[in-house]
Amino acid sequence: MRIRAGTLLPWTTPPYGYRLHPDHPRDPATVQLDPAEGAVVHEIFVRYLLAGGTLLGVAKYLLQLGVPSPTGNARWTAATLRGVWTNPVYTGHVYVGRRRARSARRRRSATHALGKPARGYDFTAPAEWTLVATVPPIVSPELFEQAQTKLALNKPHAVRNNKAHHYLLRALVSCGLCQSACLSRTTPQGHSYYMCRCSVQPLYSQRDRRCHARYSPAQQLDLLVWQDLCDLLTHPESLLLALERSQGGAWLPHELQARRTTLRKAIASVEQQLERLTDAYLHAILSRAEYQRRIRGTGYRG
Repeated sequence: MRIRAGTLLPWTTPPYGYRLHPDHPRDPATVQLDPAEGAVVHEIFVRYLLAGGTLLGVAKYLLQLGVPSPTGNARWTAATLRGVWTNPVYTGHVYVGRRRARSARRRRSATHALGKPARGYDFTAPAEWTLVATVPPIVSPELFEQAQTKLALNKPHAVRNNKAHHYLLRALVSCGLCQSACLSRTTPQGHSYYMCRCSVQPLYSQRDRRCHARYSPAQQLDLLVWQDLCDLLTHPESLLLALERSQGGAWLPHELQARRTTLRKAIASVEQQLERLTDAYLHAILSRAEYQRRIRGTGYRG
């Protein structure tokens, strides 16, 4: 395989900070640094490793400088910054086998339809990586390892890993105003709330303005949902009725319901025309050629 032999790059879109040769885009020997983006990558590492440096602080710093993200957005997301800090390509080493695909574990918002969930990835251990090429480095191995150490130290203290308090609807509540996911918080006084993520930190939610949705008392909302769940389980007939309504299209938006009704009427009208034409043909009122011509005029393809 050419990738493992080191003669073919494993990616067609280069990581942020690099440029591919237009005539030989998959040749590792032709990869070049982008001076401006490379300087941004180096600054991202340095800023994060400063005393008191945080992911949010780096994101705010880049926003203030007006540095667009790799996809052209005005704001850098937490996932994009972590992707930079954890990608060993910035030390000059190109690996394959760093991720393993898996099925999605949950939908992104409780207010959006489940649909077809996107696939997710799990990172593999460095021992499973395979070095396939080398490119010009942007940061030193020492700087990269310092970033990995800090990320590992901060991970147990991340909000998503804080399980000190119990929330029945953890990661299941979304804001009714802006549709952003809600975070779970408990104040020093012991009051628990579900808070809109865009209200707590709009930068993470890619919003220009802070959401003004009120905090939802967790205890009251948990109790309300639990009571509804118990009522549903003790009265399954309501569940059967809901399934019948959904299969009948009652949950579709009004516009789709109207289109569905119009389509049904059109199908019924065509079927009536076909029935009358067939009856006329069988009684020798229409010739075979005329019958076929009129059938084509109805749009019937059966």
